[in-house]
Amino acid sequence: GKFSKSRGVGVFGDMAKDTGIPADIWRFYLLYLRPEGQDSAFSWSDLMLKNNSELLNNLGNFINRAGMFVCKFFGGTVPNMVLTLDDKRLLARVTLELRQYHQLLEKVRCVAETLGLAQG
Repeated sequence: GKFSKSRGVGVFGDMAKDTGIPADIWRFYLLYLRPEGQDSAFSWSDLMLKNNSELLNNLGNFINRAGMFVCKFFGGTVPNMVLTLDDKRLLARVTLELRQYHQLLEKVRCVAETLGLAQG
């Protein structure tokens, strides 16, 4: 059914940890299902289906294709990467944006704590 913290419906942090399912699988699934303005429904069978079909199949296919590409065009060895000036500029810009993003998240966390809205 639909998650409801007040009714105790759903799988919460401590329960998810107790399943032994790796955190990255939970992260994938929750991001895959993230609500777009509505509640999300959870089922164990859907978690298994999305993990097997979306994550494992697609990731496995990507890795296989990347490996075949490296074998076909680079003799099975990934060549050393040489960054151009444009590459370095792009990386610097992305780094700056990520720092600003993290700073904003930290501000939100601090405001939430100040207002007593943060969850432990």
